[in-house]
Amino acid sequence: MAQLPLAGIRIADLTGVWAGTFGMMLLADLGAEVIRVESTQFFQTFTRGIIARPPKAMIATQALLLGGYAGRDPGPRPWNRWSFFNSTGRNKLSMTVDMRRPEGMEVFKRLVKVSDVVVENAQSEVMDRLGVTYEMLQAVKEDIIYMRMPGYGTWGPYARYRVYGANIEDSVGHNSLRGYRDLTPSEGLSGVLVSDAAGIGAAFAVLAALNYRSRTGQGQLVEAAQAENVLPFFSQAIMDYTMNGHVQGPIGNRHPTALQGTYRCRGDPRWEEGFGSWVNLTVSTDAEWAGLVRAMGNPPWARDEKFADPLSRHRHHDELDRLIEEWTLQHDGYALMYMLQKEGVPAAPVLSNKALFDDPHMKDRGWFETVTHPEVGTHPYPGVHAKLSKTPLSIRKPPVRLGEDNEYVYKQVLGFSDAEYREFERLGHIGMDYRADIR
Repeated sequence: MAQLPLAGIRIADLTGVWAGTFGMMLLADLGAEVIRVESTQFFQTFTRGIIARPPKAMIATQALLLGGYAGRDPGPRPWNRWSFFNSTGRNKLSMTVDMRRPEGMEVFKRLVKVSDVVVENAQSEVMDRLGVTYEMLQAVKEDIIYMRMPGYGTWGPYARYRVYGANIEDSVGHNSLRGYRDLTPSEGLSGVLVSDAAGIGAAFAVLAALNYRSRTGQGQLVEAAQAENVLPFFSQAIMDYTMNGHVQGPIGNRHPTALQGTYRCRGDPRWEEGFGSWVNLTVSTDAEWAGLVRAMGNPPWARDEKFADPLSRHRHHDELDRLIEEWTLQHDGYALMYMLQKEGVPAAPVLSNKALFDDPHMKDRGWFETVTHPEVGTHPYPGVHAKLSKTPLSIRKPPVRLGEDNEYVYKQVLGFSDAEYREFERLGHIGMDYRADIR
C-alpha cells in the first residue's frame, strides 16, 4: 500500500484539552508520527479526565461531564478510559517525561532534534516559564516548525489570559448570535464549542509550514490564536455591522433570507430516545416553496397571497411555522426528508448521536470504524475526515494510553540505552500511571 501523505513527518505534541488534540489527530490520521509528550507527575485537567482518579459513584451518576467513562467504570487507569480524550487520541503515540526537571528537558530537546514540528496550545506564558521558546528549539534543530495556539495569541492585552472554549465563544461574539430570540446568552446554549475547530486551522497551518520548508529548507514560528481561528465563522455578522450598522442577534433555527426551521414530527419528542421525531427544512427560492407545497399535498392555505413570495413568507414566518408543523406531525423525520428531497427541498431529520449509528447513509459510507482498545474494549469510533483514493486513511491505532510507547520512543527514537531507560524509570519520568498522590 502507498505511504500515507505525511509518512516520515514526526510531531512532538504538547497539546491538551480538545482544540490542539483534535488538530494533531488530523495530522496523525494523515500519517504523521504524532508523539504525545505527557507527564506522570502532574495531571492536565480536561485532557485525560476532569480529575485523575474519579470515584466510581461519581461516574455512575455521570457527574463528570464531557462524555464520561467506558461502561461508567473508571477502571484501574481512568485516564485511559475517558471518552473525551479517546475521541481524539487515535493514531498517536505517548511518551512520559517531566520537562520541569533538567534531565527531562534534555530528553525533550533530544526529541526535538529528531522531530519536524513541535505543537502546543497552552496559555501563552506556560511554555515561556518552561524555557520552551522558538529560539531554544531553533538552537536544537535549525529547521524546526514551532506551532503555538494559545487562546488569544502571544501578544496583545489578552495574551496572558486563561481560557477554555466556552470563554472564547463569548469573546468572539458567538454566544450573542447563537440561541433563540427570546433567550439570553446564558440560556439554551449547547456544550459543543465551535471554538475547538481552531484545531483545524492549526493543522492547516502546520501543513503550510511543512510545504514552505520543503521548498526553502527553513522552518518557522507559527502562531494560530484560537480566537482568531474562529472569528471568520461569524464574518457575515461582522460585515453586516461594518457595512450596514446592523448588530445581529440570535435567530434560533431561522435564516435571515429564507424560510427555515426545525419542526416536530410523529414520534417520541424526546429525540435522544430515537430518531426522526424532528426535521429541519429550508426554502430559499420560489421553486423550493413550490416543492414544499407539493410535498404537503397542495393545501388551500398555501395559495394565500401572504405566502406568495419569499419576502411575504418571511414576514409571516410564525404563522407558516404553525401550519408546516401541523403537516410534519403526521410523518417521521426520515419520511419527510425523502418526500421533501424528492421535490427539491433541502431537508434532514434531526439525529441524536445514538441515531447516527442506524443512519443508512452513514452505514453505506462505512464512516464509523470498529476499534479495539486494550483497556476500553471494542467500540465503533468516528471515522477519518477525508477519503483519499491513492492513500486511504483509517484508524490504524486505538486511542493511545498514557506512556504506552515509552520504550519505543526512548530507545528507538531517542537512542537511550537499557540502563538509561531504567534510570529514567527510577527518577519517575517513565510510567503508565500518574503519581499515587494525584487524585
